[in-house]
Amino acid sequence: KMPVRNVVSWSAMIACYANNGRPFEALELFRDMVLENNDSFPNSVTMVSVLQACAALAALEQGKVLHGFILRRGLDSILPVISALVTMYGRCGKLEMGQRVFDQKKEKDVVLWNSLISSYGIHGFGHKAIQIFEEMIDNGVSPSHVSFGSVLGACSHAGLVEEGKMLFESMVKEHGVYPTAHHYACMVDLLGRANRLEEATKIVEEMRIEPGPLVWGALLGSCRIHCNVELAERASQRLFELEPTNAGNYVLLADIYAQADMWREVKRVKKFLKARGLQKVSGRSWIEIERKLHSFMSVDEFNPHYEQIHALVFKLSTEMKEKGYVPRTDVVLYRLDDEEKERIVLGHSEKLAVAFGLINSNHGEPIRVTKNLRLCEDCHTFVKLISKFAEREILIRDVNRYHHFQNGACSCGDYW
Repeated sequence: KMPVRNVVSWSAMIACYANNGRPFEALELFRDMVLENNDSFPNSVTMVSVLQACAALAALEQGKVLHGFILRRGLDSILPVISALVTMYGRCGKLEMGQRVFDQKKEKDVVLWNSLISSYGIHGFGHKAIQIFEEMIDNGVSPSHVSFGSVLGACSHAGLVEEGKMLFESMVKEHGVYPTAHHYACMVDLLGRANRLEEATKIVEEMRIEPGPLVWGALLGSCRIHCNVELAERASQRLFELEPTNAGNYVLLADIYAQADMWREVKRVKKFLKARGLQKVSGRSWIEIERKLHSFMSVDEFNPHYEQIHALVFKLSTEMKEKGYVPRTDVVLYRLDDEEKERIVLGHSEKLAVAFGLINSNHGEPIRVTKNLRLCEDCHTFVKLISKFAEREILIRDVNRYHHFQNGACSCGDYW
């Protein structure tokens, strides 16, 4: 409805979408801005938001086009733009490109260093993230709250428990940075993933600030990994009080009950969800083919490519069963027969996206997929086998980290 739109109004609107989990709309709006024939040329503020949207969707090819635009417009001298570029390449699975952009910039601020630390962290390169963190300090740049969040997260993904503990202790003692709820959540996650749940619980009990949803959520997530029902009930009770409308917490507890074969409790949690009118977030995956983004929902029967994709997934599943693949139907939270459970896991969005990539990309070309939730155990096993038998490099970024599949193995070492 605005009679006149300028670069400020366009940039503000794009930022609103990019910062509120709507990257598709941010990219669409940016395209509209570029196509509108006026003097509203994108500036550095615009580019930071658009790069953020590309990073969220792992839209590498579109990100490369933006990089070219940035170079042509001379915006590569602006630090926030360079930081956004490093983050974009890292979150699109191109660490070497992010490193190159970082190395080309002589003057580096803490935000740029944080972008690189975080990029290595989500790929599971914990030791490298720590090394960069130490290089930053050696270069006279003081770590911020974000720096510690990034490096502690990197330790968590790589299972570097002792290193993480030392870094956490150094926050106040050496750098005068007081931990926030995010840092405590990182420590709970670090210890919890390593099955040191007693230590994780102790961290929560001894916090100098009130544990919020982040901390209790990290503890509940750890309980899911190790199927600790008693601690899960304690953590979820606090989460239900703090976030009564967050369906994810209820689903996570139901998942833990299902792992423990406590089906009566699973039914009780589901009944509670229904009574409150809460719905779990549906699994959704994206893949970029020839600069176009394709989206898939779990058991996506309305997708125009569904029949072709599902036929390939079924074919791959049948072939892999002959080579020892056994579907992990235990990830399905319903008391159904195994055949129906298998149908559900074969329809997971990441499998559909990978199959679409196999059909529509050239042999030898990496397949890059983004998932909005945690990668399930069955999909993890399935994609490992596809990478081996189809001889393809497959990268999947889930809500927590990157999984780089090659020759039947994953970069996470099955620790995620």
